[in-house]
Amino acid sequence: MSDDMVDDRHDSGMPEESEQQESKSVAKSVDPASGPEPVPQGEQRPVDPGDADDVLSKQVAGKTADAEVLAQSRSYTRRSFAVAAGAAAAGYGFYHWLPDSPGDESSGDILRRALRFNADVSRGLLRDRALAPTYPVGRAENLRVNGVYGLKKNLSTDRWRLQLVGMKGAEQHPQFVKDVTGWEYHYTGASEGDQGHDTKVDPNKEAQGSNQNGTSAQGTAAKMAPANILARAQADENKPDDDDDKEPDANHTGRKSRGNEEAGESESTLKPNTPGLLLQLADITRLPRHDLVTQFKCIEGWSQIVHFAGVRMADFLDLYPPAPIDGKDPLYVYMETPDGDYYCGYDMHAMQHPQTLLVTEMMGQPLTQFHGAPLRLHMPTKYGYKQIKRIGLIAYTNDRPDDYWTKLGYDWYAGL
Repeated sequence: MSDDMVDDRHDSGMPEESEQQESKSVAKSVDPASGPEPVPQGEQRPVDPGDADDVLSKQVAGKTADAEVLAQSRSYTRRSFAVAAGAAAAGYGFYHWLPDSPGDESSGDILRRALRFNADVSRGLLRDRALAPTYPVGRAENLRVNGVYGLKKNLSTDRWRLQLVGMKGAEQHPQFVKDVTGWEYHYTGASEGDQGHDTKVDPNKEAQGSNQNGTSAQGTAAKMAPANILARAQADENKPDDDDDKEPDANHTGRKSRGNEEAGESESTLKPNTPGLLLQLADITRLPRHDLVTQFKCIEGWSQIVHFAGVRMADFLDLYPPAPIDGKDPLYVYMETPDGDYYCGYDMHAMQHPQTLLVTEMMGQPLTQFHGAPLRLHMPTKYGYKQIKRIGLIAYTNDRPDDYWTKLGYDWYAGL
């Protein structure tokens, strides 16, 4: 560039190039609308003291907030552990207190109330009228042997009688006697193959297996009765009938020892000189025969479809109606085995259920001793422990009857 041109630019008042660059740099840095100047790659933006103070404040505030959250969390954690430990201790104490808590019939009062509440709800909703499902005969199978209370001796079926008490107009029947408790049942010895309450197999097969290893299959049933009760029963049975000096029996009834199983004697058993009917099997089977293929459900958790046949309990009640008590029909029915070892109580309307059967046949054959010959009960709307075998007594009553398994803590109602 010539000296004349330089002088002209200077004279004209135009800034020099270095001055223009400096002016542009200052203008850009102070213009807030233009935003921060881009930082060349590989370089760091100079730290603004104002920004540094703001970041530091935020960091301090963040740490303070974190400390507060952590302290609160620790407080909640300690509180949660304290509550959890207290709840666990209370639950443990309640669990161990419950079995020994005051109550009746081997159940704590709280559990018994819960069982009764469930029964009331079931009655209110269903009124024992709901029908159990039925199945084709081809699906039926032999029922397991399960529970031999009252079946530990073979009964002479020709000497079996059904004691019926509380019937309307009983005196007008030829089967009427002044004391049904005076009837003597005859037995032919211990039941062969009796395996006790937990048997889940065919007793004949089990007996064959026992013969192979040289051991008897009869002794295991004794485990269900306390030793002192069995000893007393055996002693009473061995005493001669003409022994005038013998001590009064433990039941103070003048009869052979009764209630020799774990639950003891029933409080609903008959007193001596109780009038009623002594029915033979033909007096029952004169009623219409009914077949029923339903599911037998055990409270132990298993079930089987079984073909039963017999007469409906509702028809039995029509043929042998209960006598009114205080002008009304009795509320309950009580049943027990001939020796009183096993017993059950029922609501009258459950007995009138159309599927409640007095069973004489199972799987197309007469009942065996193990399955309650000559007469047992089947109620597909109840658990198996309510389906009493070898019925020796049916009594109509207004007092809620005693029940074997209820005395040992189970539900009296036993509805499904």
